[in-house]
Amino acid sequence: MTLDGQDRRSLPPLPGARGAELQADGRIAYADLGPKAGLSASAARQRLQRLLDSRAVQVVGVTDPVAMGGQAMALLGIGVDGGPREVADALAGQPEVVYSVFTSGGFGLFAEVARPGPKDLLDFVGDVVRPIEGVREVRSFPYSHRFLWEVG
Repeated sequence: MTLDGQDRRSLPPLPGARGAELQADGRIAYADLGPKAGLSASAARQRLQRLLDSRAVQVVGVTDPVAMGGQAMALLGIGVDGGPREVADALAGQPEVVYSVFTSGGFGLFAEVARPGPKDLLDFVGDVVRPIEGVREVRSFPYSHRFLWEVG
């Protein structure tokens, strides 16, 4: 299913101001969502269902790594020999990896990781990431604060 002009126009207002309503509560009742988007509950349900079916919108749970004990966080730029998919697959099984993405720049992929402390982060890079077959280099960009989306 492709989005028609009506769906494209409705995308921002349906979930609320830039997705705030669904972002704050992905389980919001259509009876509550509709009026916030200027729609009836049934129109909100139909519109959202079309957007979900077309995969223009996803409703998912997102964890906060800091709240789950990850106090040392870093974005890892990973240079690979060959394609990055095998390296990304190996990282996907690691609970320390928040997400990974393929890139078209100087690194084959980026991975965000969270560990309890700086030594744990260093050990993870040295003992887990670097030994993965296909990893040529790892550059760590540590940070101490996450900026979360404003949802309210």
